Amino acid sequence: MSRPIEDYALIGDQQTAALVARDGSLDWLCLPRFDSAACFAALLGDEENGHWRIAPKDADSCARRAYRPDSLVLDTEWDTEDGSIRVTDFMPQRDRAPDVVRIIEGLKGSVTVRSTLRLRFDYGSVVPWVRKVDGHRVAVAGPDSVWLRSEPPVRTWGRDFGTHSEFTVEEGEKVAFVLTWHPSHELRPPLVDPYTSLRESLEDWRAWTSRCQYDGPHRDAVIRSLITLKALTYAPTGGVVAAPTTSLPEEIGGVRNWDYRFCWLRDSTLTLGALLLAGYLEEAEAWRDWLLRAVAGNAADLQIVYGLAGERRLPEYEIPWLPGYENSAPVRIGNEAVEQLQLDVYGEVVDSLALAHRSGLARRPQAWNLQLCLLEFLREKWREPDQGLWEVRGPRRHFVYSKVMVWVAADRAVRALEEDPELPGDADRWRELRDEVHREVCEKGYDPERNTFTQSYGSTELDASLLLIPHAGFLPPDDPRVVGTIDAVRAELSHHGLLRRYTSDQKEIDGLPGQEGTFLVCTFWLVDALHMTGRTKEAHELFEHLVSLTNDVGLLAEEYDPVCGRQLGNFPQAFSHIGLVNTALALFGEDTEGEDTGG
Repeated sequence: MSRPIEDYALIGDQQTAALVARDGSLDWLCLPRFDSAACFAALLGDEENGHWRIAPKDADSCARRAYRPDSLVLDTEWDTEDGSIRVTDFMPQRDRAPDVVRIIEGLKGSVTVRSTLRLRFDYGSVVPWVRKVDGHRVAVAGPDSVWLRSEPPVRTWGRDFGTHSEFTVEEGEKVAFVLTWHPSHELRPPLVDPYTSLRESLEDWRAWTSRCQYDGPHRDAVIRSLITLKALTYAPTGGVVAAPTTSLPEEIGGVRNWDYRFCWLRDSTLTLGALLLAGYLEEAEAWRDWLLRAVAGNAADLQIVYGLAGERRLPEYEIPWLPGYENSAPVRIGNEAVEQLQLDVYGEVVDSLALAHRSGLARRPQAWNLQLCLLEFLREKWREPDQGLWEVRGPRRHFVYSKVMVWVAADRAVRALEEDPELPGDADRWRELRDEVHREVCEKGYDPERNTFTQSYGSTELDASLLLIPHAGFLPPDDPRVVGTIDAVRAELSHHGLLRRYTSDQKEIDGLPGQEGTFLVCTFWLVDALHMTGRTKEAHELFEHLVSLTNDVGLLAEEYDPVCGRQLGNFPQAFSHIGLVNTALALFGEDTEGEDTGG
């Protein structure tokens, strides 16, 4: 039986990340990058697919665990009949090679501790050759090499294609394990000192979190979300991955399993907004610059998702030897959505660059020319159907949110030209496009009988993305059509107080069988919409409920099953944490609030 998704905590070095369970087992790690093949893949299979557990002998789950304040350093503690220990897990910000450091400290009594390491390269399929070299255990298979050492050395042996250690720690004693990866054709990289690395990691994280400008309610949840976003940032390029995992299911036992270890343009405006409002201008600028590099080229070739460095080819294939989380198959690597047409991303890119400009980030000369190219493409293509925000694998449709974001692109261009007439461009041309799109959406995407916008033209379905209409500025929050849409979405998409993405037969819409959980970011959008329309008390209550759904260390997956009380989907999910940050800043970041109408 797989561990619940919410049983995991995250550690990482801003180039890759690992998931550590409550029982001390490290069940997921891709080296050397987020999108590399996993060497620990028990998350999607079992222990024979790779894991590393450190815990007291014969112990099960821990007694307690927590991140050290304002950091990504995880402490896990066990209480046994013989005493208590603490295991401190972290990944130092790397110099050359990625390291996983696990420090065991005796807190009370005398405790026997076991370490079981099973390295399985290539997503759990390749058992390495392991040998002893100068007191290290060295595992090699193909391009991968991993070195394991302990300080001080402890008794270690090989058995059943695993590396086992057993030792006793007394109160005040410490044993540190360091696992280091490097390409097998290169020499072993310099050794890191585990205790110096721990001190420096804590200093680095606390210096970073001290820059946060938010000091309102639920600051701990906001800080944890910002740390998570920082951890999901690929430091060499500034790209932010949607999640560090692949194929965690949106429905247990279902097929809605996707690889999220890439960077989506749809997240760009909301990510940029969260970083800017929280005071992280350097990270916002790095993300903006990643965006400019990734989308450079012909506007017709714009993709919805790119690799960590802006790679364009992300071929999707299935791994047959992994059964999937709780037998939720298939396990997918890569993402076929890279080939989809989603018109909304053009608006999101233009909106992101406009936001960066308004926020005072250093100007990039190519940014405005890029926006003009994207607008020219939209002027020719905006009437076409597309796959929409949710990357449906069913027929293309005229999705209302996609058209709204076309309007956003034209609107931001008009505003830029009005503010700076020296910029090249035809304001009348973009104003005409903006007005035409607005008129068509209000005519074809609105159901006057139900007083709500719909998911697509001529459809009766609803979609949670419609909640973003006032946020985008397409209509003011007090417009009756906006209020009606919010009420309709809330009534028809609500499931135990949380929102689904869309209604009715999902297979007809997205081409896939089965159902899915409620989408957490959609419910954050509902909080924002309620607040914007003056229903602040309801917004606060719903936000409190959402914060309560974080796991014991403050992390959120993509979705939530309110019936079973379980998190679903890839974990932790950047979009969910972006939603938490932006909603907290909207509710509590200013002194002014909407007038409470009581709902």
